[in-house]
Amino acid sequence: MYGDVVVIGGGYAGVRLAKRLDGTARVTLVDRKEVFFHRVASLRAGVRPEWTHTPFIPYDRLLRHGRVIAGKVQRIDTTERQVVLATGERLPYDVVVIATGADYPEPARFSGTTTEEAAKSFAEHQRDVATAESILVVGGGPSGVELSAELRLARPDARVTLAHSGPALLDLTGSERPGRRALAWLESHDVEVRLGSFMSPGNDYGTYRDARGTVLQADLSFWATGTTPNTLWLRLSGHGDWLNGSGHVKVDRTLRVGGRPDVFAVGDVNDVTELKITPAALAQADIAAHNIRAHFHGSGKHRREPRFYRPLRRTPLIVPFGSADGMTVLPVPGGESAVLGSRTTTLAKAKTLMTPYMRRQLGYGAA
Repeated sequence: MYGDVVVIGGGYAGVRLAKRLDGTARVTLVDRKEVFFHRVASLRAGVRPEWTHTPFIPYDRLLRHGRVIAGKVQRIDTTERQVVLATGERLPYDVVVIATGADYPEPARFSGTTTEEAAKSFAEHQRDVATAESILVVGGGPSGVELSAELRLARPDARVTLAHSGPALLDLTGSERPGRRALAWLESHDVEVRLGSFMSPGNDYGTYRDARGTVLQADLSFWATGTTPNTLWLRLSGHGDWLNGSGHVKVDRTLRVGGRPDVFAVGDVNDVTELKITPAALAQADIAAHNIRAHFHGSGKHRREPRFYRPLRRTPLIVPFGSADGMTVLPVPGGESAVLGSRTTTLAKAKTLMTPYMRRQLGYGAA
């Protein structure tokens, strides 16, 4: 058995990494939440009551040999090589992994630390959605498009508006076809799409203003305008030099932090340039797991060479339009992306939002 590995953060990357190293190292996973939060299912959970508890999967079957601690990490003491919790408890490490992810806007957020607190937050969103006559979604990336579709299908009688500051939906894909496809679906379902519309809250409650001064009224608004890496704790604890200008942890090609052989960062929290989606987090966790084993096997005839992480450039991007429609974007090198239709997307993600897959990852059946 190798040494002590402390993984800070129990999201997609942290869970995958902890599971990969369980049994070959003494793994401790620390997360402020008491359960795993399957964020992929959270947009639907914020709209449909029957999905309220779907995103929550207990950690208790994840590790056979290691342990999971519900707690808040205050700092990493690199001198003593210890992770310090808010309770004062200190966890010694031979390798520490930062996997604290990013904070998403509502409703794709785990509020509080317990299942009850988060479920209450989802129930509040559901009540708001059920009673609103007009709903505004700001942001035309994958989350904004998916949420607009969920809202429309849940509330066919409400006025739903999607405002996006860019000239086309899904413009981060680098291809025009996905945006055109999303626009056609939304407009055919009576969602008003405003492109080139940079929104900000207006002067009066329930009003919103775009850059041209046009005022829009809405009973309810959701901002799907990007994420913020969960790294403030690193800055406050004296490791601001590990972060770039946007607050992401700077890593080298082996996913190590600041040239330190015993500190890694994986998933949404680091500065790897690629779409921050679940397959990328899982791929990074696999490379980091290999490199941590290589670190422990650093010498002798059985030594392992570290592997470089290559950012995913051709990952399929799956955007559901509710549970029975959507599209899957397949990047094509040097050309226009291929866009697959509803059948592929429904089977891949839209119907179950990958919940059975993630339940299996955490040691549970698909139910």
